[in-house]
Amino acid sequence: MKPTTVLLLALAFPPVLFHFGDTATIVTSEASGENGLTFLRATLTQVQPSSNDIIRVEIDGLRNDKGQVLCALFSSATDFPKKTDKAVARAKSVISQGHASCEFRGVAAGRYAVSVFHDENSNGKLDTKFMGIPSEGVGASNGAKGHLGPPKFDAAAFPYSGGRLELKITITYL
Repeated sequence: MKPTTVLLLALAFPPVLFHFGDTATIVTSEASGENGLTFLRATLTQVQPSSNDIIRVEIDGLRNDKGQVLCALFSSATDFPKKTDKAVARAKSVISQGHASCEFRGVAAGRYAVSVFHDENSNGKLDTKFMGIPSEGVGASNGAKGHLGPPKFDAAAFPYSGGRLELKITITYL
């Protein structure tokens, strides 16, 4: 939002709350002075996620209990889903009876996508076959699937407004 828009809204509807990333800005106007001048005051407040802000991912469809499941939480299409080192958060889970779960705690409100893979040999990376096709199981939020490549962020993205969110992802072996 442009600064001029913020100022006009503050003059018309004080106080006004704006969110810019993790910063909340409250803009108010006060009329004073002989010439009817209006002064604007802005307060910046850092919005901190609560410890109750959790995204929990239940993973099913694992073909065995070998290795581990690695999960990554992304906030943009950049690097999704391949570059997990660029993810907002990462988690891993042991596997029991073909099931695993990952939790992301302290997550701020926003738009996210989750990618997961079954790291059967526990080497910390997604192993691939010829032409880059994964030899280990993969999955993404919203059941997003790729076509001649990995799924797109927009297909896997979901809104998160805080609190507790439960997601289910089924692993696919290609």
